[in-house]
Amino acid sequence: MSERIEVETPAGAMPAHLWLPSTGRGPGVLLLQEIFGVSPYIRRRAEDLAALGYVVLAPEVFWRIGISEIANGPSMLEEAMAALGRLDWDAAVADSTLALEALRARPEVANGTGVVGFCFGGGLGYAVVAGAPADALVSFYGSTLPNLVEAVPSVSTPSQHHFGESDSYIPMDQVTRIREQVTSGGAPVDFRTYPGADHAFDNDDFVNHDPVASEQAWSATTDWLTRTLPTG
Repeated sequence: MSERIEVETPAGAMPAHLWLPSTGRGPGVLLLQEIFGVSPYIRRRAEDLAALGYVVLAPEVFWRIGISEIANGPSMLEEAMAALGRLDWDAAVADSTLALEALRARPEVANGTGVVGFCFGGGLGYAVVAGAPADALVSFYGSTLPNLVEAVPSVSTPSQHHFGESDSYIPMDQVTRIREQVTSGGAPVDFRTYPGADHAFDNDDFVNHDPVASEQAWSATTDWLTRTLPTG
C-alpha cells in the first residue's frame, strides 16, 4: 500500500506517493514517471522496489499542469505527448530535486538514496543527479538523454542504462552516442541494450511491451541496485 504525501516547492505542494518496505526502513529510491504519469505500471514498479527493501517516493511530476496520470487507452500516447508539450522542463527538474531532498530527510530512509526513472523520467533522473548527486541512478530508455549528455562531466553518480535496439524514438546511432558520453565521465556505468526491443519495452500496459527484454532488464536492475545501493 502507498501513502499519499506532499513535497513542498516554491510553487506549492507537489503530490507524491510513498511506499515503505516490510522492515519500515531502508535506502531511499526516487521513482520518476514516464510521460503517462504515476500510472498503475509505475506503481507496480514502486511495489517491486519496496519489496526489495527500498523506501520509494514517486512524485507527480505533471502536477503543475493538473495531471496525475493518463489513463490507458487508444489515445494515451497522444494525450501524454500533449501534456509533455505543456511541461516546464526546468521546473520539473527543480521539483524532482526537491523530492529527492525530501526523501533523504525522511526518518525511514537510511544508508543512501538512488533514482530510478523510465522514459521521460529516465532523462529527468539524469538531470537531477547532475545537480544533486545520489548513490545510484537507473535510467530506462531516457528519452531526453540525447540532449543531456553535455551534463556528463558533472555526473558523479554510478548509473545503469537500458535501451531497446529497435527504439522508435531513440535510434541506435543516438544510443551509441549516449553510451560513449556517459561512459567517458569517470563514474561507474553499466550500459545494456536489448535486441528487437522498442521504446517503453518494460511497460506491460503499453503496446511496445517486450516480455523477454523486460524480464532481462528488471533482473539486471535488481541485481545492480542491490549491489550499488544495498538494503542490508
